[in-house]
Amino acid sequence: MRQSTFVLTLAFVTCGPLVLSSHGAEAHLELRLRQQIETEPAAGRFHSIWKVQHWQAQETAVIVCDMWDLHHCLNATRRGAEMAPRMDAVLKTARDRGATIIHAPSGCMDFYRDHPARQRALRVPRAANMPPGIGEWCDRIASEENGTYPIDQSDGGEDDDPREHREWADKLTKMGRNPNSPWVRQTESLLIDGSRDFVSDDGEEIWSIFEQRKIENVVLVGVHTNMCVLGRPFGLRQLSKNGKNVVLMRDMTDTMYNPARAPQVSHFTGTDLIIEHIEKWVCPTITSNQLLGGETFRFRNDRRRRLTILMAEREYETNQSLPAFARRHLGRQFRVHYVFANPQQRNDLPGVAEAVQDADVLLVSVRRRALPSRQMEAIRQFVASGKPVVGIRTANHAFSLRGEHPPAGTHVWEKFDQDVLGGNYTGHHGKSSAVTVNAAEGADLHPILDGVDLRELSGHGSLYKVSPLHVTTQPLLVGSIPLEKPEPVAWVNQNPAGGRVFYTSLGHQRDFQQPAMNRLLANALLWAADLAAR
Repeated sequence: MRQSTFVLTLAFVTCGPLVLSSHGAEAHLELRLRQQIETEPAAGRFHSIWKVQHWQAQETAVIVCDMWDLHHCLNATRRGAEMAPRMDAVLKTARDRGATIIHAPSGCMDFYRDHPARQRALRVPRAANMPPGIGEWCDRIASEENGTYPIDQSDGGEDDDPREHREWADKLTKMGRNPNSPWVRQTESLLIDGSRDFVSDDGEEIWSIFEQRKIENVVLVGVHTNMCVLGRPFGLRQLSKNGKNVVLMRDMTDTMYNPARAPQVSHFTGTDLIIEHIEKWVCPTITSNQLLGGETFRFRNDRRRRLTILMAEREYETNQSLPAFARRHLGRQFRVHYVFANPQQRNDLPGVAEAVQDADVLLVSVRRRALPSRQMEAIRQFVASGKPVVGIRTANHAFSLRGEHPPAGTHVWEKFDQDVLGGNYTGHHGKSSAVTVNAAEGADLHPILDGVDLRELSGHGSLYKVSPLHVTTQPLLVGSIPLEKPEPVAWVNQNPAGGRVFYTSLGHQRDFQQPAMNRLLANALLWAADLAAR
């Protein structure tokens, strides 16, 4: 399979609409493709990298996958209906720019047998260069062998309430539909332009359309990402392995995933996990606002906050402990995005500017890094916006080089601790026995400590010297070691822009082996995001 090459140093990319420029009769589409690139071979950690590409509209097709009129899953039917108007706007814009629109409601060709768009597809000559197997379902491509499929969909992925599902099946039966496969056509919410569009669910027909119209670039929209969008003969896998510049429009899709199955996250997080899998092993993704402007599409029931986690320290391996913590504890309340350090360049966090720009909450686990101007400015702007910040362990010296001059082209934030966290880090005590942790005076009823059994919480890293805290802080936990005065190990603060802040000097690898530590940090993120405790 052809693999794209991405460079870790990127130009700034805004979130505005698609840029179109005319050169003669050609319209050029400026798209921002996102892909996951492994930080280094076999690391299991990935940078989110954005790359700008320019596509000629007349060499571009949009395939609408299985946007049926009805589905056996009631919630899938509802989500499809909610997404369809936005998708129709995408199709109209792409069509008007000169792109080819192919409607592919699988199994529904009989309904469209006399439709001009179906007849147009049937008249296309068979391509001479038909790839082997292009007319078949594709379960997996070679690159996916390097990863682990992220969700359990073995039950078919239905997420309906059982009572509603039974009632829906009864209703479908009374309508004369097969409750297991009730679709007969594409949803009426999507216009099929009889004068320009195509209707086909056949991989060989669609490939022939590509060849006739010299299509090199393909955008997939529709459902369901983990099944049909990936596996159909015209799906992402087939097109990727056969050399097309194919992308998924990640906010114009949905999955079949039941949150009761592994990894037991929300339905929408299940979709995000499949999108990450696609970006790692299959193809890049784009979003609908690149054509339409404004915000990306979001289902009304997707109320998760967007959490970005920055990890750039070498002592405590939080690049392992924090993703594991997030997968286990945050999959229902947060949409989590990870930013890792560039292992080849210490003072670089690839993709951080885009990730921070899109975040509602920022979790910082960074130690003594200077950052390029654009990256540091994105973090400063996030803090200045009044959005919440959570820091653990080395975050209180995240962007400090102890007063040393930063490398050329990079910047520090020496007073991040004082300006944002409200602390006063001056070093740490040497190795000692585990740090004993107790509630600070008057902190027992704070929601961050709800359900945190302090009898089972201790610190396994050295005790940080952080006193005195800023007057705006409220200490929550105090740590003690023999022969030294106690020090705050967790507190809350409000930064000058009004944003909620939580910091803890806990964060050693062994700390995360304690249920109390996981509960503390999960509570802190919920509090910071102004969400109800679990």
